[in-house]
Amino acid sequence: MNTALTIAGTDPSGGAGMQADLKTFTALKVYGMCAITAVLAQNTCGVRLIENVSIPMVEAQLDCVFEDIRPDSVKLGMLYDTNIIRTVAERLRAYHAENIVLDPVMLSSSGSALLRPDAAKTLLDELFP
Repeated sequence: MNTALTIAGTDPSGGAGMQADLKTFTALKVYGMCAITAVLAQNTCGVRLIENVSIPMVEAQLDCVFEDIRPDSVKLGMLYDTNIIRTVAERLRAYHAENIVLDPVMLSSSGSALLRPDAAKTLLDELFP
């Protein structure tokens, strides 16, 4: 069975973020794993609150996945800030991750910012290459 890792924020309503990615993986008969970068309080009407997951926790999640069930592919979603982007990029390079899909989540469907303004350049520099 193929494996895929989503690195993304959450959506408690299930319509976006890692919840939607995992649903898609399952529908495609892919074993899905996730590393959470941000926890959101949101629904179809808007985003109420965003909390970053700590850098040590993001690192630990990625290490646990790559050291045990290596993903065949990686899907990147909401990374939110410069520190998370740099951390994810460093770990992907360290583990020689392959088949990376970058879905740069910048705004919610309701118009809320899901990428800090100062992080866009870091995203371009660290992950687009």
